Amino acid sequence: MAADIAEQPAGYDRLLSAEQAGAIARVAAVIAERRPRHVVFTARGTSDHAALYAAYLTEIRLGLPAGLASPSVVTVFGARPDLSDALVVGVSQSGGSPDLAEVLRVARASGALTLAVTNNPDSPLVGTAELSVDIAAGHERAVAATKTYTAELLALLMLVEGVRAGDGVLPADERAALARLPELAERTLSDDTPAQLAPRYRFAAQLVTTGRGYAYPTAREAALKLMETSYLPALAFSGADLLHGPLAMTDPDVPVLAVVGSGPGGQSMREVLPRLGERRADVVVVGSADVGAAARMAVPEVDERYAPLLDILPLQRLALALALARGEDPDSPRGLKKVTATM
Repeated sequence: MAADIAEQPAGYDRLLSAEQAGAIARVAAVIAERRPRHVVFTARGTSDHAALYAAYLTEIRLGLPAGLASPSVVTVFGARPDLSDALVVGVSQSGGSPDLAEVLRVARASGALTLAVTNNPDSPLVGTAELSVDIAAGHERAVAATKTYTAELLALLMLVEGVRAGDGVLPADERAALARLPELAERTLSDDTPAQLAPRYRFAAQLVTTGRGYAYPTAREAALKLMETSYLPALAFSGADLLHGPLAMTDPDVPVLAVVGSGPGGQSMREVLPRLGERRADVVVVGSADVGAAARMAVPEVDERYAPLLDILPLQRLALALALARGEDPDSPRGLKKVTATM
């Protein structure tokens, strides 16, 4: 897991190379030409959080309604939704889950434009879809996904911005901003704060993660990483949903990891933090700004769209360090395997 985490800056660099960026641009150009009226994402596990990030991007940047499909609607209940005006995107590291492939098959049969975003260009998901994007993350050693998650994020970001450009090619200022990501990721990973904070949660019984907008998928992915590596019950809420009831469970014995960016989503989280303070919750903030929390895992300030590519890095390192502090093996989570096939 440590090796996979460390490879992420190189993964960003690889996706931004002329070859990979060009391949994504060609797919984006086809989508722009087809002009879908709405976008449906289908995914499981970690990839579901990448898909949620892409749904935010799609609605905010493209102005298209976007949502996450429930594969069981097709595979268990036998429904056949009319997706003739949709772009249906399957996001999967392995591309091997039968239910995702079935959703794309049914969608394509109904007239949808279908796209597979995966780390395996020879997978059944790619074989089912009309279009495909290779996230080019390379072999991932650990069961807990890290580098494939961030590669999905970056590939989906490049795809959406390419569609927004119209011809698939990212504007020069966008390319210049993205080109800084590998170095910023290296800088983020060099900070040892996550390892220093891990003992703080060694005996925690449960934990809450929270964020809004682009940061909400980060909160959900962080919770999953903590659960699958440390077996620590972790509940993820949007900052808004946290105030609608779950806030009552927070207290000094329930740590809170709050992802607070510098854009509109982060600004809205500044209304949540005082409420957590009233509960005397143990809050650690992930973000670029010092908002007065007891502790912070700092990341460089970037456009809020890019922040999930950096914010998740210290949280991955925290999950790794906490698993080790609790005497667990994060490379072999009990009961899990790398490819999970569901229907």
